[in-house]
Amino acid sequence: MDFKGWFKTLEGTCHPLTVLDDHARFNLCLDALPNEEGESVRPRLEATFRRFGLPDAILLDNGAPWGSDPDHVHTPLTVWLMRLGVKVIHIRPYHPQTQGKEERFHRTLKEELIGTRQWRNLAHCQEEFNRWRGVYNQVRPHEALDYAVPADRYLPSLRRFPKELPPVEYLEGAVTRKVQQDGRISFRGGSYLVGKAFRGYPVQLVENGDQGGLTVMFMRNKITKICIDDAGRNV
Repeated sequence: MDFKGWFKTLEGTCHPLTVLDDHARFNLCLDALPNEEGESVRPRLEATFRRFGLPDAILLDNGAPWGSDPDHVHTPLTVWLMRLGVKVIHIRPYHPQTQGKEERFHRTLKEELIGTRQWRNLAHCQEEFNRWRGVYNQVRPHEALDYAVPADRYLPSLRRFPKELPPVEYLEGAVTRKVQQDGRISFRGGSYLVGKAFRGYPVQLVENGDQGGLTVMFMRNKITKICIDDAGRNV
């Protein structure tokens, strides 16, 4: 999942949100958004997941609205994805080639559609996005698929979007701590940063055995590692 770089319309800017299936190159979402904020992205993702089912994992870059800085890798949007049981994977910083399939999709989108005309507004963009998306998924052969079309290779997920978000629970006996308003947890007299996106939620602490320190888990996602020296300080 990523944003194609924004472009101007006669009434403002358009920020195309794209979601691509890693196996089939099938485009699940191509939506014209007015910005790149989590509040705009979430309802579009919900509509996509209701139509195609939930992915097991989703690959993201490190910019907004998926992350903000090295100390706050996650955002309320990625926490929402985790609560849906979706494993969130961020690419290595400064390695956009990890999203090579998305980058290639964006280049094709620009060459065949975005860069070919003047755009009136978001409604005009969405109308043409829908038309082009149908051709991309169902008509035009894809070289990487041995010239099959993405729709021939794609199968929707069997994981349905839930009526309610599942509770954040851990196995009995797990060591847990509640994340405070400043994004930190307390453990054995020390205070450790987890991230403000997890404020109010419990996280699980897993000892790393011979390696020392702790791994912080939110549901099935590894959030961060805490390395503690003999004095109890995070190193």
